[in-house]
Amino acid sequence: MSAPVLSARKSRFYPTAVLLIVFAIDFSTFLCSAADTDKEKEIAFQAILQRMEQKVLALRDEFERVYQFRCDTNTLDQCGRNNYNDCYSSYPDAKCATGDEFFEVQCENGETCPASWDIKRTKVTIPDSLSLGPDGNPTDPEIIESVCYTRLLEPFLLDNYEDDESFWSQYGLPASWTYFGAHNGMFRMLPASREECYGFDPRRRPWFVAASSGPKDLVLVLDTSGSMNDYRRLDLLKEAAITVIETLSVADKVAIVTFSTDASVLNGQNMLIRATKENKDKLIDTVNQINANGSTNFHAAFTETFSLLDLTFQNESTTGCNVAVLFMTDGKITIGPGHEEVIELVNNKVKEYKTEHDRTMTVFSFSLGRDADEIVSKSIACSSNGIWIPVEESKAYGNDITTAMASYYKLYALGLGDSANED
Repeated sequence: MSAPVLSARKSRFYPTAVLLIVFAIDFSTFLCSAADTDKEKEIAFQAILQRMEQKVLALRDEFERVYQFRCDTNTLDQCGRNNYNDCYSSYPDAKCATGDEFFEVQCENGETCPASWDIKRTKVTIPDSLSLGPDGNPTDPEIIESVCYTRLLEPFLLDNYEDDESFWSQYGLPASWTYFGAHNGMFRMLPASREECYGFDPRRRPWFVAASSGPKDLVLVLDTSGSMNDYRRLDLLKEAAITVIETLSVADKVAIVTFSTDASVLNGQNMLIRATKENKDKLIDTVNQINANGSTNFHAAFTETFSLLDLTFQNESTTGCNVAVLFMTDGKITIGPGHEEVIELVNNKVKEYKTEHDRTMTVFSFSLGRDADEIVSKSIACSSNGIWIPVEESKAYGNDITTAMASYYKLYALGLGDSANED
C-alpha cells in the first residue's frame, strides 16, 4: 500500500508553495505592530514559518503512527459499518461561518452565502466514481480501511485546531484548515463542512501532485492525427490534457507538443514555461481549440519535444528536478522515420540528458484504442524506466485515459519515499 501524502493548508484552493508566498506578503502588515525594526520583523516572521513547518511535520508523524493501526481489530470495530461518506452525515456542533471566514456560492440567485462547519469533528469525502454503495458510500475495502484508520487522527487534529485558534487570534487570523488526501481518493478534513461533496478528488489537486512528485519539467506530447476524430478520442484527449495541466503548481514548468504529419508547440513556445495560473489558463484555452487531421509522425513529435527541452536546458530555465514526457497516441506510425529510429532517438536523448545535464527524463506513454501502437510506445517507456498504459476503447469512455494520464506522478511518489523526502 502506498504511503499517505500529507499537506497542511491556509486555503483549499492553492498549493502550499504558493500559500507561503501569499502569506508572507499579507502577514507583513500584522508584524508592523509587533516589531519595531526590520530585523525584529524578520525574526518574528521566521519564527512563524518555523512553527508552520513543525506543525506539518508533526501532522505527518501522527499520520504515520495511526497508519500502523489500520488492521487493528479495535480500529475496525470502532469504525464498524458507519456512513463512510460524510456528505450524508449530520454535524451536531455545526456553526455558521462569519463573513470574514468563509463564503460559498450555494444560493439559487448566485449570491454568496455563509457556510456552516463543525470544528469538533472531521469529515470524509469520496470521489463520485468511487461512491458506488448506498448513500454514497465506497465499496472498495481499501478506501473503507483508509476512512477507518484516519478516524484515529481526529483527537490530534482537534487539539491542533484549538492551539492554532489561540495562536492566530493574536494576528486577527482564523485557524488553519487541515486535510489529508489518500492515494486512493479518500479525503479527510477539519473543520467538517459540506462545501466539497461530490466531484472532489484530492489526487487531481496541485497540492497533492506537488507533494507526491516535487517540482518537475513536464511536456505533454499529444496525437492530433485524423483518426483522433473517431469515437470522441479528441474530446477524451482534451479532457485528459486539461486535467494534467490543472494538477501543476508554480513550482513546475510545462509545454505541450501536438503532432500529426508534423509537430509543433502550442502557443508558439520555444521553451518550457512556469505553470502559473495565467499560463495554465492560456494552455487550457488553446487545448480546447485543438483540431485533428493529418497522418501520424512519431519521430517529428519527439524531435520537437527534444528541441524544446534542449533550449530550456541551454538557457537554464528548468526546475532542476524531474523531467516527465507524457506521450499519447491512438495509432501507428504512418509517415516519417520508422519505429527503430524513434526508439533510438529517445534512447539517445535519455542518455544525453543524464550525462550532460544530470537530469533523469522519464517517458510515460499511453495507447488509446485497439489500433494504437504498442511496440514503439512500450519500448519508449521502458527505455526511460517509465510506464506504458494501454487504454481500451470501451474503457476510454469511463474516463480511464484521464485517470491514467493524471496519475503519472505516482512513479515519482514511489521514488520520493526514502532519503529524498526526509525532513
